[in-house]
Amino acid sequence: MGGPALSQVLAGDGGVGKSQLAAALTRELRDQHREQGGGLDLLVWINAAEPDQIITAYAEAAEQLRLPGSGSRDDTTAARVFLAWLAATGRRWLVVLDDITDPAAIDAWWPDGNPRNGRVLATTRRRDALLSGQGRRLIHLDLYTPGEATAYLHRRLSDAGHPQLFEDGAAGELSQALGLLPLALGHAAAYMINKRCGVGAYLTRFQATDSKLADLLPPEADTEGYGRPVTTALLLSLDAVQAADTTQLARPLLQLMALMDPLGHPADLWTTPPVHNHLRTSFPTRRRWLRRRQPVITNEDIHAVLDCLRTYALIAQDSTRAPIRMHALTARAVRETIEPDALPALARTAGDAILGLWPDLDHHDRDLSAALRANTTLLDQQTYPLLWRPTVHGCMYRVSSSLRAVGLYEQAVEYDQSLVQRSTDNLGPDHPDTLSAHKNLANSCHFAGRLQEALELRERVLAGRERVLGPEHPDTLSIRSNLAVSYADVGRLQEALELRERVLADSERVLGPEHPDTLIDRGNLANSYADVGRLREVLELRERVLADSERVLGPEHPDTLIARNNLANSYADVGRLQEALELHERVLADRERLLGPDHPDTLIDRSNLAISYRDVGRLQEALELRERVLADRERVLGPEHPDTLSIRSNLAVSYADVGRLQEALELRERVLADREHLLGPEHPDALSDRSNLANSYADVGRLQEALELRERVLADREHLLGPEHPDTLSARSNLTHSYADVGRLQEALELRERVLADRERVLGPEHPDTLSARSNLTHSYVDVGRLQEALELRERVLAGRERVLGPGHPSTLSARGNLAISYRDVGRLQEALELHERVLADRERVLGPEHPHTLIDRGNLAISYRDVGRLQEALELHERVLADRERVLGPEHPHTLIDRGNLAISYRDVGRLQEALELHERVLADRERVLGPDHPDTLIARNNVAHARSAVQAVQHLSTATTTTVPSSEHHAEQEEKT
Repeated sequence: MGGPALSQVLAGDGGVGKSQLAAALTRELRDQHREQGGGLDLLVWINAAEPDQIITAYAEAAEQLRLPGSGSRDDTTAARVFLAWLAATGRRWLVVLDDITDPAAIDAWWPDGNPRNGRVLATTRRRDALLSGQGRRLIHLDLYTPGEATAYLHRRLSDAGHPQLFEDGAAGELSQALGLLPLALGHAAAYMINKRCGVGAYLTRFQATDSKLADLLPPEADTEGYGRPVTTALLLSLDAVQAADTTQLARPLLQLMALMDPLGHPADLWTTPPVHNHLRTSFPTRRRWLRRRQPVITNEDIHAVLDCLRTYALIAQDSTRAPIRMHALTARAVRETIEPDALPALARTAGDAILGLWPDLDHHDRDLSAALRANTTLLDQQTYPLLWRPTVHGCMYRVSSSLRAVGLYEQAVEYDQSLVQRSTDNLGPDHPDTLSAHKNLANSCHFAGRLQEALELRERVLAGRERVLGPEHPDTLSIRSNLAVSYADVGRLQEALELRERVLADSERVLGPEHPDTLIDRGNLANSYADVGRLREVLELRERVLADSERVLGPEHPDTLIARNNLANSYADVGRLQEALELHERVLADRERLLGPDHPDTLIDRSNLAISYRDVGRLQEALELRERVLADRERVLGPEHPDTLSIRSNLAVSYADVGRLQEALELRERVLADREHLLGPEHPDALSDRSNLANSYADVGRLQEALELRERVLADREHLLGPEHPDTLSARSNLTHSYADVGRLQEALELRERVLADRERVLGPEHPDTLSARSNLTHSYVDVGRLQEALELRERVLAGRERVLGPGHPSTLSARGNLAISYRDVGRLQEALELHERVLADRERVLGPEHPHTLIDRGNLAISYRDVGRLQEALELHERVLADRERVLGPEHPHTLIDRGNLAISYRDVGRLQEALELHERVLADRERVLGPDHPDTLIARNNVAHARSAVQAVQHLSTATTTTVPSSEHHAEQEEKT
């Protein structure tokens, strides 16, 4: 009670122990010895809820003190006499104003404290400014901390002689369930003591939906002297609110709030149209007939009610825009006052409000979406099964799509599993809403990488919809289309294609050939054509879909933009790279104008444009654009969203493209760690990230680590996807590269033969991936010296690519370049030179003179010039290639170092031995710095330096220096990196 303030005001929510603390302080002050300057001559304890109660108490005190004027029949006059006496007397006094509900009304009756011997102690739930100042100190009392609550239960049960009733884990959970409220914890402890009920058993009873606070926290359990039943204490302010609330909206609004998450719900829920409509129908009966004469409920009315509820501490809010909180027990006490026949309308109104406030795109306000998900879950718990009958409320499904949108795929699976169970329990297994719940679960399983589960669920939903709705109902067609996606996911590509052909035929017959859903189905069929390698048909179908979409939906409809983007992808697939780039640029411009620069679809299109930049050799622009997309996704979607991880992985590809190999490796390590943490180590995307990391290990010369990681990826894919899934075949192909890198050439050859046989059987003999496998096998034939077989197989690969992809496709040019190398290998040097010249001319025409692949072919032509003795032309062309590499890729890119080494060999060939030595020494120093001292390319450079030194020392013109022939870029591309 010390300090300069003459009045202490204990402020806090109901049940925190304000009156109990005031009583303890009063007893302490009363019992002090007078010789210590303490003790009391007068103590007045007043229930200060109403001014009349204060006046009456003051008048009675004046009469007992026999003050002059106290005999008047006017209590007000007697009360003023008492106040005057308090200000002047020398006797020690304390006035306790307990439970002030209206500070302004009682301000005139607040005693003037006497600094020598008079004090005022007050308690209130209010936070008004009037309670501080004028010598008054406002002291806020809060709930227990979790530790304090648990310690209280342990001490209380032990002091009563029943320590065995305490259970540590359950005590923490019970404390939270009771909202850390001292009043409730005291009642609960007394109940447990009286009933010999352990903490865990009490918690189970408390959480039962049919239990009541009055039974679990009964008035006779008030052993701590709080003085009121819990429910009464929690709702004491409600009467005062209703008296002050001229709108008469406080109780119905409080009932809605009691259904929400007590830890916080968005304040804007209560100004949505569904809440307005509900409140209009909630006026008392005597006022309903006046509704037509009354103005509609306004947001100002609702904000006024919220202000009133905050003032009386029934709700808490840090600011007008902050979430609204309500103590969990207050919310439960309010819910127990709701009439059963009123609860269905309240539940549906709350659900409608949640749906009305939910942003169209969750990334627009991730915090709001998270709050709405939490409140939907709590609303369902508080009102179950009212949101499930007669049909499932839309807010239940919205949680599922929201979890997927923010990348919480496993949480979405768990939520949808509970949704399926509840829908089955309430509506039956064949109800359309139950089938929709199964469909959502399948979608979540798909995103979570649980592909077989998704497939089986979709088969089940399809069977149910065919049985309940019929085979041609639009919803049946939709799930049949989704099932085709699952077939493709698990590698059953032909079945996916056939099912999509059926869906398209059904849609054309049932909905019409130009219905928007039919256009989507036609686009999906094009995707299946792409999966099985029918690229020309893909292109033609996508051109038709785009034309139809522009005519039916308009050139700027979102579905039209998707169709335009898909067509751009087809242009890239068939080698029309510039057209693909220009179309991607147009799609991105349209998205930015129509949806804004930060829309998720806009970010996808920006990422696609980066791929086009890479395809045409604009590597630095691709890198810079990917850095921008990554920054955008981190800001818009968050740093750990799966889509953010994907663009981070793509950025690593760009780092590798421009020779920043260590940065690529470190970024891939980060992506893999994040993916395993978020989605699990066996998610398909995690397997792709692991494969990409193996590529980086190979790039920096950590060949054994690359091999071991690729073996793991292959084992995982065989286990999860099956031995013949296309991704499994890609993993097996990648492992062959590692076998070749570490010198296990026969194993590489045998595994490549297996991959080719598998792809011919699974994908067909002319699928682009099969052609790639055939090309990779030629490298193994070369490695083991079977040069004629390599040449013949390369002739076959070239013929296949010319037929399937066209003569000008980049992959066809790669096949032609590889065939030229085979001509050189078998000594057909003039044919090799002529074919290299043709390939270079084609590359310059198709890709441009500075594309990285064009530079490779120019370097290979220089080697052919040297082979046929045109040494000066070879040297001049090597000098040009090196200058181009340094300008396009930078002076330290691994390919630049290769060209610098090849130029050194040309210097040797023309007798410029000292220049050759100096250039070899530079290459060695660069490789040691860039790639490390043990990288295979560094070892080659070290060998070349040794030969160059021997040549200079012996003044010999014949050198055994190693010539680095750069095969067509296909050998690198065939590693089938996933991005």
